Amino acid sequence: MAVGQRVCVLAGYLLLLLLAGCKARIHKLTLKNETRSSVDLNNFGFFANGTLDVKLHSLSIPEKLVNYTLNPVGFSLSRSRVNGVLSYTAEEPEICPLILTNVANKEPVILFLIDINTLSVNVKATGVQDNLLIAKPKAEAPKGQRKAREAREAITNSFVTPDVTPKTDNDAVKPKDVKVENQQADQKNKDEPDGKITLASEDKKAEEKEFLLGKTPQLTLALDKVDDSYNFSFHLTVGELAEGLYSLKFHYCKNRMPGPKHPYSFTVEVTEKNPGGYLSAAEIPLSRLYIGMAGVFFTAALVWVYTLMKHRYSVFKIHWLMAALAFTKSISLVFHSINYHFINTEGHPIEGWAVMYYITHLLKGALLFITLALIGTGWAFVKYILSDKEKKIFMIVIPLQVLANVAYIIIESTEEGSSEYYLWKEILFLVDLICCGAILFPVVWSIRHLQEASSTDGKAAMNLEKLKLFRHYYVMIVCYIYFTRIIAILLKVTMPFQWQWCYEFLVEVSTLIFFVLTGYKFRPASNNPYLQLPQDEEDVEMDEVVTESGALEGISKVKKTSNGRDRQKESTL
Repeated sequence: MAVGQRVCVLAGYLLLLLLAGCKARIHKLTLKNETRSSVDLNNFGFFANGTLDVKLHSLSIPEKLVNYTLNPVGFSLSRSRVNGVLSYTAEEPEICPLILTNVANKEPVILFLIDINTLSVNVKATGVQDNLLIAKPKAEAPKGQRKAREAREAITNSFVTPDVTPKTDNDAVKPKDVKVENQQADQKNKDEPDGKITLASEDKKAEEKEFLLGKTPQLTLALDKVDDSYNFSFHLTVGELAEGLYSLKFHYCKNRMPGPKHPYSFTVEVTEKNPGGYLSAAEIPLSRLYIGMAGVFFTAALVWVYTLMKHRYSVFKIHWLMAALAFTKSISLVFHSINYHFINTEGHPIEGWAVMYYITHLLKGALLFITLALIGTGWAFVKYILSDKEKKIFMIVIPLQVLANVAYIIIESTEEGSSEYYLWKEILFLVDLICCGAILFPVVWSIRHLQEASSTDGKAAMNLEKLKLFRHYYVMIVCYIYFTRIIAILLKVTMPFQWQWCYEFLVEVSTLIFFVLTGYKFRPASNNPYLQLPQDEEDVEMDEVVTESGALEGISKVKKTSNGRDRQKESTL
């Protein structure tokens, strides 16, 4: 257990370090020397009037290697039919998504193709949609402002040429004075220092225009260049016809080709909102769901404690461990609900509440697998000593379960577009399957042990009853694992985007049913076959035979054989 404690301490320390960078629904991702051809930025379910803000702060790519016809660079925003499966790339996955312009279905697709040669972003919209795009279009400036714009770009790129703009010789190369006349007129009426900032933001908004993508399938946006990096931004409002689950990706199609990979770097900030807050459509009901299920689990825990107090003479230590699991599960759901509430209102979790949730989530996971494994071995019900191989199961399962919870915490605290996200997601899936499979071994061993005892002992009625309960418990565990890990996920990907919260509801309800059935089968009662006391000396010996294991097996056999010989000698005499 010392190993498990050290793992828990390390997990808690790692948890505190990770929460400092957690941004939740306000995403900011920075990638340097990235070689992936496609980067999954985020998946989000939008209701009507939901908004998406994307700001590409800096993009650095090898200019000589870019062919904008065969290997385009840019973003794709596509609506998915099911979670994680893009409808418009399902038919031709080997082709770069930015090249696909003829879509067989009517799912909305918006492509942002970056062209650094012309400093423009070509927008292509396909499918049935009524999304509203707000961005700065690329347009030729009037003749009177063209030279001023060229001077601003030259100053920004640190190439000062005083002869370029004869009209602004008196202004001594000030990039803020692109609209000098407007600022001077405004400063005459305003003495506040914030006047320039307000005017600058108003000018920037004045440059942006609205485009209804259903009526404007193609348009060109402006791409700004600062030093050797490029940036642009856009704001999208989802219409009633186009609401759904959207996936935002960045593509560098050159790296899809065989051969050496070309690195690129960028920093992007993504903010997604629905009319009710920052949560995705499938996550909006989760806060109320978790707080409601917390009340149900807490009530079940109180009923269980009342049962234990009522039958206190038949209570074992594992019964109180089961009560601790139910209370921990309830508290974990409370903190989970609070965490989602702050994400919805603030766009990111409050660190203190998030830490409490992750701690209780980790404890709940560890207690769950410890309790299941102890019940499976028959500990406290029919024996008090674990065999060596059963102890090894605990030494393997507990650290693995802690690792699975740490992987879950890292996934929650990492941006989806980072390469570490998918690594820890695979680790979580693999470790969870190993833990679920490992807790089945003690139950199988107990079933085999009871079968052997039932076939060799003359009075096997009690053993057969215990064997029946172990088989039922084994079936319960298999059904619980199969439903929560496979069936519920399949139901999730087939549900409409706004009903995918039902996946969490099904998992919580199945967990509650599993807890209730386990408590009912192993409740402290005089008529429970697990808890029936032996009536005579022979039954005591039979129970000892059933429960012997490990190093004590040989000792008990010698003891029982000697007692039998003494009784035979006495009867002979």
